[in-house]
Amino acid sequence: MKSLHNRVNKDVLKARLLADQTPRVTLSFYQYYHLRNPQIFRDHFYILLSEVEVLGRIYVSYEGVNAQVSVPQHQVEAFKEAMQTITFLQDIRLNFAIEDDGKSFFKLIIKVREKIVADGLDDKTFDVTNKGIHLKAEEFNKLADQEDTIIIDMRNHYESEVGYFQNAILPDVETFREALPIVEDMLSDKKDKNIIMYCTGGIRCEKASAYYKHKGFKNVYQVEGGIIEYARRAAELGIENKFIGKNFVFDERLGERISPDIIAKCHQCGTPSDHHINCANDACHILFIQCPSCGEKYENTCSLKCQEFNRLPEDVKESLRKTETFNGTKFGKGRYKAHHKDYSLEENQLEIS
Repeated sequence: MKSLHNRVNKDVLKARLLADQTPRVTLSFYQYYHLRNPQIFRDHFYILLSEVEVLGRIYVSYEGVNAQVSVPQHQVEAFKEAMQTITFLQDIRLNFAIEDDGKSFFKLIIKVREKIVADGLDDKTFDVTNKGIHLKAEEFNKLADQEDTIIIDMRNHYESEVGYFQNAILPDVETFREALPIVEDMLSDKKDKNIIMYCTGGIRCEKASAYYKHKGFKNVYQVEGGIIEYARRAAELGIENKFIGKNFVFDERLGERISPDIIAKCHQCGTPSDHHINCANDACHILFIQCPSCGEKYENTCSLKCQEFNRLPEDVKESLRKTETFNGTKFGKGRYKAHHKDYSLEENQLEIS
């Protein structure tokens, strides 16, 4: 019987992918759909995608599918044909990456979850299909220039820190669940305005737009296909690109450049940089922005403490994991520097008794 889970060590898989010269493309897709048995669908989907060498991360739930994957170039047509065998995924829009070397994922993971995006909403209380109007790139540009239009970034702070649409409101949140009530409160006296929401590939705005319409907002719009599709279509049409900087993505790349602007700063030294990295100390693993110079200086870690910890023998590190705290155990994603301006790397050193 074909295995329905990966059994190979992740380090082996990463090394194998880096050594493989087969061209791959990264893409994402989602679809809200009432699945009667997510587990059965999950197993069928795993077998189907494995046969065309798909790698990636996919969430399946009673409300549908949310996927970020990479596919060998020579298997793209076979992948599309496989998708056509599933009724609710036929002719679905595929958001192909803008900047891509194909090394975005190293294994296929398909998980069954309560929801395909954690939003904290009770879907039974409103019509999730009554969503905001989709705007293509050229339509977004036109509406964005009107005085009575408000643009809202529905992503998290560490995403908008490196890139956003011109004149957009950027809520300081760590999760989509957290953003929903905060944005509603921010716009409570603007329910008659044109509200345009955007996110990475569109999935968060599908749910948010329906929720805000339920809450009384009159003119709700969303960027079709999110930032990914907007950038692709803007380039294809040769129109103004209103997105500034880098689009954060949830795979090994951690970002794709949309414009040459670097709007963020290294969290360690403050020089211009928009390069996200996870701390090389696996006991910390905090997501932060690090410039090449600090990457070399701190060996891809977020602090002297993590750097020193990483140099310890494995048995010593294992014994200290339960008692030591690091940035990743104290702060949320990207928070340790952005919200602690007086944070001192020199003071954050490891004490070993």
